[in-house]
Amino acid sequence: MSSVELCHTYQLSQAQLDAVHQLLLDSFPLGVTDDDFANSLGGMHAVVWNDRDQLIAHASVVPRRMMHQGRSLRTGYVEAVAVATDHRRQRLGSRVMDAIETVIKGGYDLGALSASSDGQLLYADRAWRRWTGTTSVVSPEGIRRTPEEDGSVYVMPVSASLDFDADLACDWRAGDVW
Repeated sequence: MSSVELCHTYQLSQAQLDAVHQLLLDSFPLGVTDDDFANSLGGMHAVVWNDRDQLIAHASVVPRRMMHQGRSLRTGYVEAVAVATDHRRQRLGSRVMDAIETVIKGGYDLGALSASSDGQLLYADRAWRRWTGTTSVVSPEGIRRTPEEDGSVYVMPVSASLDFDADLACDWRAGDVW
């Protein structure tokens, strides 16, 4: 069985980054924008390569800030969780999440992510809890509600005390803010 490698974005070659981008394009038929891909960079990546050096699983965690009850929380935000179609149902998603969760537990107040409907089962079976409160973004114009994200955000508390029925606001970024 292929092992999970943990590395920072700067340690991945351009060919490896292209493989990550292609895996995301193959895994998400509704599309992956350039902003989506860019938002998965700048942090730690958990990658699994097969014996032919093809990328078969990936997840990344990038540093972000979440605002909650007047506090700014260091957040490990999970991005780009994908498993190659012909390698699914082999626990590869769980294995890359194990590595990413280790990073979050070691360096952040909490972990957060926005789950697709397909991905929700993976997170619900782990230490992640669905955010039951409202979601917002700290935009250039101020705090703005993101009701379209309500119910799809999951968090993994590490050291932060959270009220799951309150508002959680993410920092601003290009593309999808959550």
